Amino acid sequence: MTLASVRPLVLAGAVAPLGDAGHLSAIDKHPLPGPWRIGKAGIEADAQADRKHHGGAEKALHQYAFDHYAAWREEIGPAPALDAPGAFGENLSTSGWTEETVCLGDIVRFGGALLQVSQGRQPCFKLNLRFGLRDMALRVQRSGRTGWYSRVLEEGVADEGDALELADRPSPDWPLTRLSALLYRDTRDSEGLAAMAALPYLAESWRSLAQRRLESGKVENWSARLYGRLRWS
Repeated sequence: MTLASVRPLVLAGAVAPLGDAGHLSAIDKHPLPGPWRIGKAGIEADAQADRKHHGGAEKALHQYAFDHYAAWREEIGPAPALDAPGAFGENLSTSGWTEETVCLGDIVRFGGALLQVSQGRQPCFKLNLRFGLRDMALRVQRSGRTGWYSRVLEEGVADEGDALELADRPSPDWPLTRLSALLYRDTRDSEGLAAMAALPYLAESWRSLAQRRLESGKVENWSARLYGRLRWS
């Protein structure tokens, strides 16, 4: 499995009310002209409203495959958010890189910055608000078209024309599809969960989740994450 270098569209957003209830979010991302200063917390010009669940060292940059947009249009029909990249709150929009071809721990050079894939995305209820669909977060979870996060190993500056280039692949047996299968489909696969809990490049929160399942024999309740406290007519 190889990844050809690809030039990303870089996006950032500001905190703003989302939906009728006015939940604060920075999910609405728009193209940002370079150069881009990339620090441990991500792109300098980007924002997150809820730093407990979004952003931070293990979620510094969110990447999403523009390849998936056609499938979403076919599934949910026309949606204004799908008219341009940024619908899923991504910082890096790319074509040719998907959850099937990207592996956990992939080390990626982007200009003067060095990134490492740290985990997939666990979709939350703010996607429901973004798309006006009560079950959009669940749809994203079931589809496997979740996108992924990267940590920043080396801070640096990238500019227009710089490509994402795979520098190293320490975990070739762990495409992101394998992780999402364990999280959402094969939820009681003890052998797989044990291997997941031992992955050195996986975000600590995901390793802990796998360990808790092994110890308790129970799968966590996803309702709050997927639906929040929203009421729909």
